[in-house]
Formats: sequence, structure tokens, C-alpha cells
Amino acid sequence: MSEVLVEPVSTLRQRKQFFELPWAIYRDDPMWIPPLRGELKELLGFRKRHPFHEFATMQHFLAIRDGEPVGRITAIDNPKHFQRHREELGFFGFFESIDDDDVAHGLFDAARGWLKSRGLDWIRGPISPSLNYEVGLLIDGWHSPPTFMMTYNPRYYERLVESYGFTKCEDLMAFAAHTDIIAKLDKKIDVVIDYATREYDIKLRKLNTRRFKQDVAAFLEIYNQSLVGTWGFTPLSEGEMNNLVKGMKELIVPELTSFAEIDGEPVAGVFALLDYNPRIKEIDGRLFPFGFLKLLRHKQAIKKVRILSTNVLPKFQRWGLGLVVLSRLKNELLDWGIGDIELSWVLESNPLSFKTLKRGGAKVEKTYRIYDYGAPGEADSAEQ
Repeated sequence: MSEVLVEPVSTLRQRKQFFELPWAIYRDDPMWIPPLRGELKELLGFRKRHPFHEFATMQHFLAIRDGEPVGRITAIDNPKHFQRHREELGFFGFFESIDDDDVAHGLFDAARGWLKSRGLDWIRGPISPSLNYEVGLLIDGWHSPPTFMMTYNPRYYERLVESYGFTKCEDLMAFAAHTDIIAKLDKKIDVVIDYATREYDIKLRKLNTRRFKQDVAAFLEIYNQSLVGTWGFTPLSEGEMNNLVKGMKELIVPELTSFAEIDGEPVAGVFALLDYNPRIKEIDGRLFPFGFLKLLRHKQAIKKVRILSTNVLPKFQRWGLGLVVLSRLKNELLDWGIGDIELSWVLESNPLSFKTLKRGGAKVEKTYRIYDYGAPGEADSAEQ
């Protein structure tokens, strides 16, 4: 078999090959959803500069065999992770490969080599490019396509990653539920909601479209503060938050959002995002010239949502405010006609969320895995 050449991406032609490779990898896979092209180009640094690049550094690599691209990977040095967690590690993301150990292992070698040159011997992934974006390798749940903003990969990726010597670091789950469970909620939950609402004089409301920027910014600020103690989390920068505010304006349905306020200040929030993925597949990820119209037409026809995140300011997290802020969505979901709900993602190291979701009738639909290689104390059995 011909030799595999792994090259750092530096030319416009290489960028094009790197970007377009997934369309070849997933050509015959009906479950794959293409990315929104413009957004991905920005995140990769191939278009205008994404705010993530203001503090982190990426190096893309492309695997070539017989003149054709057969794999890709990005090595990521994110100093904010070290500042928060004191772990001297780098990341890999945006990984794609044909079913070939030589290709995948060559890509991992290249990513590790680049990170090692920056003093980082420990590598974690796939994280593309941080926990605030697409995370994890799908290891269970190929029977259905991913929901909006969730990742996907072929079954053989697990073997490619583990055969190199990567070991499990953390699993993340996507829970699925039908809106039927709303009528079956444990009455004890209603007691918690009623008590917390009266105790704190909580006011519930949806997103105010006249204050869209302020409300989304408030949600993202709650998101940053609420996840401070979460495994692997690094807060969104101000630039990233501003970028998200701009990007979400047309996608968010105000009725499918909920804020809890105490003394006029938001203390908890939740967004349920419509699953736009079937439409993204229809337009092949192209928003222009007419894809944007197709994506957003008649939103009422979309009957599946992803509950992205339920976040509560730390000082209120012990008092059931997560349930309170979710409670406002019950009737809205039913009135909209939502049938299916995905709650994702949930870390396996978060037993409280696991127990709450399972008690409510939700079931694990998909499992994603984050891997480590070269962690302190870890046997480096795959050293080349």
C-alpha cells in the first residue's frame, strides 16, 4: 500500500481539501449531517477570524495518499484550560479519516508532535475546539442522525483511536424523551417547583425579542458562572459570547426559552433549540444564496428540540431553580406540538442530572467519549 504523507495545512489548496474531506468520508452515510459551511470555516480560521483564535492556537494537518486527501486532524493549544485546570495538555479535534490505521495513527503522531513542541505531552480529544462547541466521539447510537450542534462519526473511529493507545477519559450522554413524560412527572417535582417559586418570589418569562442581545448575553453569563466547577469547562470569552449572540438571533424561538428572575435579575435560564439538522442536510450546509430561507421557513413544522443547557447561578443551585425554569417550557412545548426532546449533553460524572433525567423517564439515546493519551501516571504503552 502507498505511503501516507501527513502535512501541516498552509496553502489555500490544502485548506480546501481539509474542509471538503468529510463529504468524501460520509458520502454513503445517510446519518451524517453536513456542517454549516460558513460557521465551520470561521471556526477553523479559514474565513474571518473566530474569537476562539484570539487566545488559542490551532494547527491543522492533512493526510495524503497517492495525491488524495484521506484524513485530517487539528492540534489545539488552549492556554485558558491550563489557567483554569492546571493541566498541561493539548487537544485534538476536527478529526476525520478513512478506515485505515496508518492514516489515523499518522495524524495522531503529527498532532502529538506539534503539541509536544509547545511543551504539551498530554493530549485529549476529540474536542472541536473546546467543550463549548462539538465534543466527543460517538461510541453508541448510530441508529439515528445527530441533533442540532451535536457531533457524528463512523463506528470504526473508536477502533482507530483506541488502537493508537488513547484511553477513556470521560463519557457524555444525550438523553431522549417524548413530551408524553411531561404528564408523567413525579408530583414531588411539582412540590419542589412550588416551594422554590414561593421562597424566592421567582418570576418566569420568555426571551424578550426587544432585548434580544441583552437576554442572550445574560443567559451566556449565567452559563459561564454556573459551569465553573464542571469537569473540563473553560468559560466563553467575551468575544465568543458576542459571536454567539449574533449567530443565534434567527435560530432561537422566544417561546422555547425560559428565564427565572429574582428582584428583576436573571438567575437561571434554559434554551430549547429546534432541531434544524434535517434542513441543514437538505441545503448541504449552504446558507447562501437561498439556504438561509429554507432553513428558517415555517419553523412550526419542526417537532423536535434539543434542550441545550439548563443553567443556574451557583448560589441558587441547591434550591431547585433548574426545575423551576424548565417548568415554564411545559405548556409551550405542548402548544408547539413538539414530540421529541433531546437533552444533551450530560457528563457521566454528573450523577445528579443522571438521576433526575432517568426519574423523569428520559433514556440514554447516544453516548460520546473523550479520550486521553499521555496523562500523568498513565502508562504510555502506545509510545511510538
